[in-house]
Amino acid sequence: MNPFLTRRQILSRTSTGFGLAALSGLMAQQANAGVGMDRSRRFAPRARSVIFCYMSGGVSHVDSFDPKPMLEKHAGKPPPFATARTQFNNDGVIQPSHWGYKQYGQSGLPVSDLFPHMASVADELAVVRSMTAKFSEHAQGNFFMHTGFPFVGYPSAGAWTSYGLGTESQDLPGYVVLQSGGATAPHGGVGLFGNGFLPAQHQASIIKADSSEPVLNIQPREAAMLQRQRLNFIGEMDQNFLGELGANSQVEAAIQNYEMAWRMQAAVPELCDIRGESEATKKMYGMDGPENSRTGYARQCLLARRLVERGVRFVELSCLAQNIGSGQAANPWDQHGALKKGHGNMAHQVDQPIAALIKDLKSRGLLDSTLVVWAGEFGRTPFAQGADGRDHNPYGFSIWMAGGGIKGGTTLGETDEFGYKAVDKPQTVYDLWATVLYLMGVDHEQLTYLFSGRNVRLTDVHGHVMKEILA
Repeated sequence: MNPFLTRRQILSRTSTGFGLAALSGLMAQQANAGVGMDRSRRFAPRARSVIFCYMSGGVSHVDSFDPKPMLEKHAGKPPPFATARTQFNNDGVIQPSHWGYKQYGQSGLPVSDLFPHMASVADELAVVRSMTAKFSEHAQGNFFMHTGFPFVGYPSAGAWTSYGLGTESQDLPGYVVLQSGGATAPHGGVGLFGNGFLPAQHQASIIKADSSEPVLNIQPREAAMLQRQRLNFIGEMDQNFLGELGANSQVEAAIQNYEMAWRMQAAVPELCDIRGESEATKKMYGMDGPENSRTGYARQCLLARRLVERGVRFVELSCLAQNIGSGQAANPWDQHGALKKGHGNMAHQVDQPIAALIKDLKSRGLLDSTLVVWAGEFGRTPFAQGADGRDHNPYGFSIWMAGGGIKGGTTLGETDEFGYKAVDKPQTVYDLWATVLYLMGVDHEQLTYLFSGRNVRLTDVHGHVMKEILA
């Protein structure tokens, strides 16, 4: 090789020639493209990428997408219904919404004043008002929402998606989690984004959107030629070891990860460099204001669009901590007190950027092929916790989806007249992921992996597609 070749030139040539590097590159290309994964495809795909806007901590559905006039009628009175045990058992009186509701768009979808920007894209949203969860504690709830199981060791939905479909990008992994502004993983830690028992190349890569080094060691410490020679040497040893072992998914994953890391050294800095984006685009996302939390989340939303443009299959965004009403870094929406102030600040952080993401995707012709999912691990009680908070409520809450294959401007299911429990068409986390996989062209019952003698899947032994909200 010419020692004066650029990293891009070396990268390109190692994917098309030069012996062992070519073999490793070909293996990575085949894995990324989903070669050999046709067993999981059963439907014509309507979306090719997912953007998961995860509202860690639990958004109050009665303050956002589920209007309940009965709360006004009974405001300040004890709940006229039996209540189950809550996280803190400090139940107060009925607390009406702190924000008024209006109807928006041609559909007349009700959205509260908490989310005025999301209201502007109401006709793109399908709101599921009858979502339920099995757990009311954050770590279990986060694992359950991400993996279908309430504990560590199972693959995340993003890992399942990468495993089933691969990625269309040769230079970026199939599953990316974006962070900014000091955002951390929700309670449960990085295991929420893990590959579990799936091959290791399907775990999430965390990219810190606003860091000078978005991925640790992404900036090369040595010349490209020297690094390529080092990787070839390591690759040769790994291939020999693999030949001795026979087929071994973990060794194969290590080889593929080395090659992907090599390619990411050029791709990630280019991804995160948004100087080429117009000032109008940045302003639309909310990157022009002084609020660090909103500009940080806006950068994630903008990078999410850039990632799906580059063929990344599954992208998850991370809320930034506001530390109001007991919500800590891992649970920014967790307002056990001062809910009006805490939810107000959090909505200001995410409302404009998420609405801009939907508008930007649509203007670029990407919304039809991108499924946007907005959800937290549970909702909140219609009665107060103490004086001015709300406790966790897994019995009925709201999520929404937009984009690829979704019928916008619609609602599915209902909670009772107080917004406490789902009473019409209750939906589960299994149903959510069955629907996401269906829209990606995958039968959730067929996407399995043999683990401990059992064919395990994201939806366990449950789940149905929410056909009422499909276009």
